[in-house]
Formats: sequence, C-alpha cells, structure tokens
Amino acid sequence: MTVNQIIGDSQNYIFANFGKRFFAWMMAQSSSTYDKVVGERKRSLFANLQGTVLEIGPGTGPNLPYYPKDIHWIGIEPNSHMHFYLQKQAEKLGLNIDLRIGSAEWLDAEDNSIDTVVSTLVLCSVPNIDYTLQAILRVLKPGGRFLFIEHVAAPKGSLLRQLQSRISPIWKVIGDGCHPDRETLIALENAGFASVNYERFDAKLPIVSPHIIGVATK
Repeated sequence: MTVNQIIGDSQNYIFANFGKRFFAWMMAQSSSTYDKVVGERKRSLFANLQGTVLEIGPGTGPNLPYYPKDIHWIGIEPNSHMHFYLQKQAEKLGLNIDLRIGSAEWLDAEDNSIDTVVSTLVLCSVPNIDYTLQAILRVLKPGGRFLFIEHVAAPKGSLLRQLQSRISPIWKVIGDGCHPDRETLIALENAGFASVNYERFDAKLPIVSPHIIGVATK
C-alpha cells in the first residue's frame, strides 16, 4: 500500500466518522419534530408490548418513552455515536437497556428468542433489506411480531417517485444510507411472514411523506 493510499483511506475514514457523528446529532435534534407527526400511532402500536423486545436501529432513543417499563429491551445500533443519546434518554426515563453494536443483517440474538422486533425508519437504510427481514424472522419466536413504521417509495410513475429516484444518491449520503425510493412494502410481503397487516398514511414530510405502519407475524 502506498503512502497516498494510506492517506486516502484515512481521509475516507475521518469523513465517514464525521458523517455518522453529525447524523447522530441531527437525529437527536429532530426526533421530537417527527414524533409530533407519528406519536399517537406509536403509542397505539407499542401499547401491548411485553417480554423481550429487540429494536433495530433505535438511534437516539425516540421510541423509548412509548415502551412499557417492564419489558426487556435490547437495542442493536451500529452507529456508536448514537449510544450517548440513547443512554441519556434511558437514564431520563429510568429504563434499563441492553444496548449492542451490530448490524441489521446479523442480529445479535439467539434463534426463536425474541417476542417482538421493532423498526421505525430503519428498513430504508439497511444495506440489504431482504437479509434484514430474514434475520428478524430468525430471532422471533413462533407467533412473534415485527412492528414497523417506515417510509416507502411513492407510486411508480408519480412525480414524487421521480423526485425520490433523482435525489436518492445525495439523500443516501445525507441520511446515513437512506433510500427514499426503496420498495419496502414489497420486500415485507415477500419475506415469508405468516401475515403482514399495515395501513398507509401521509407523514407530510419532504420527499419521504408516504409511510406505512403495521404488524408482521411469524
């Protein structure tokens, strides 16, 4: 490896690390704004959680206030810069959390061990959504549930879909890998869950306004 290659790799690492740190800070500042849009839906979706709950990509912890206090919460968060905000939120709420670094494609949990998996605004940014959904199925107990709130691609041929596709390359950089035009619902329906129940809603946000909320059962 040449000196120039070493310098180039170092610069790439520094830029990527700064990007993840900035994204964590940005999420900490903006999560309350998003919760004003989806807060009531979250409250309803998470109302009856019990047992062991694994949240994928919990970010800075915006979902923690909606969880019952008696669950065993496990978080898989690959961006280590999020962990400070997560711990701070948990301490504020008096929650004991089990926070782990890992990837959505390989969840740090035993097979058939989780009662509920939660994902909010995560499936848009995982490197491989099909692998992620198979990992969720692997860790869920038979009859276990996957609860999700995700933005999805606008209908094909629509002006918004064209805009999502055009802006996708820069959006992925700004949004830590987020794909605004990802066909998340199709992936969910084809993953192999026993059932997928969902509803669509408009979050009234730029670019990523089409949303789905629902429950998939193993």
